[in-house]
Amino acid sequence: MDEFYRIQRLPPYVFETVNRAKAAARNQGADIVDLGMGNPDLPAPAHVIEKLKETIGRPRTDRYSASKGIPGLRRAQAGYYARRFGVKLNPETQIVATLGSKEGFANVAQAITAPGDVILAPNPSYPIHAFGFLMAGGVIRSVPSEPTPQFFTALERAVLHSIPKPIAVVVCYPSNPTAYVASLDFYRDLVAFAKKHSLIVLSDLAYAEVYFDNNPPPSMLQVPGALDVTVEFTSMSKTFSMPGWRMGFAVGNERIIAALARVKSYLDYGAFTPVQVAATAALNGPEECIREMRDTYRRRRDVLVESFGRAGWDIPPPRASMFAWAPLPAPFQSVGSVEFSTLLVEKAELAVSPGIAFGEYGEGFVRLALVENEQRIRQAARNLRRFLETGPEKLHNVVPLAKRR
Repeated sequence: MDEFYRIQRLPPYVFETVNRAKAAARNQGADIVDLGMGNPDLPAPAHVIEKLKETIGRPRTDRYSASKGIPGLRRAQAGYYARRFGVKLNPETQIVATLGSKEGFANVAQAITAPGDVILAPNPSYPIHAFGFLMAGGVIRSVPSEPTPQFFTALERAVLHSIPKPIAVVVCYPSNPTAYVASLDFYRDLVAFAKKHSLIVLSDLAYAEVYFDNNPPPSMLQVPGALDVTVEFTSMSKTFSMPGWRMGFAVGNERIIAALARVKSYLDYGAFTPVQVAATAALNGPEECIREMRDTYRRRRDVLVESFGRAGWDIPPPRASMFAWAPLPAPFQSVGSVEFSTLLVEKAELAVSPGIAFGEYGEGFVRLALVENEQRIRQAARNLRRFLETGPEKLHNVVPLAKRR
């Protein structure tokens, strides 16, 4: 398989090492507290599930759907942007429904990338931000993830020294995995930079509703003129706890949206119509479920930071997203994120994601997802305390917890 062109562009799956360790531990009876994958465990809102049930089996709903999304769904997304961000969008020309934001990124990469085109992507970041373009034949140049002046210094250097000149820049705030949050001033500067250098901006806003400081993250499209250069991706996976439903959106610049819609028209017929109808009900419905989701993740974040801190591992509290981005504890900084993550599974029955999986500059960190309840997080902290008290130099003599039972 390695002889295939696109497969050659994909490195070995870093998560596989940790996944193998998890499978082996569970086979031995281990009760793994899994904070690895960002897979929401909360139920989808009841009114959304009821709308799905109501729609399934109706005449025509089992037929092919609309690749760009049914009209009511696109109108509902336009309504969300108007309420939440004060941004007016044309649902006919500026909105496409996608099979999750991940598929949207992959297909927009197919739509805009020619072989050899240079894309500026944050590092560390969610893998599709880079690999969607690599699979489309593009070349990635890394820029910092943190929204600071150094980000623009890196952009200037990339534009000056890249041949050919970059065509697009990817940003993701609130960030996966780092949980960084960008300000509207940062977005203003980015839009101005993109216009000056004729760049497309692709903004991943999947975690817009998962924030903890009563300061809602902005949309880049709030910046006047941003629609000239920007497409933004959102997802219902986290906002409405609907990850398996595979429903997201791309909105913004008409030219890029049209290109994405054309690519999608050759690749899919859109999500199952009842899913689209239920997603419409979610966007048009009550927002109490969103506040409950936010409160749940906030409580979990607070328990994680407090209990892991008492166990001996200081976790920087994230301002937003459903992730914490934590440096390896001092005694383990020399072992690397993959080895540390594997040790946590084997010796502490705790799964996390190694930072190197999100790019070379993620080494030295791990990502923890807030996808277990508070009791389970405290259980993980108790296991972690025993693990950290052992120390790396003695771990080869430690019997895994599952074998002690």
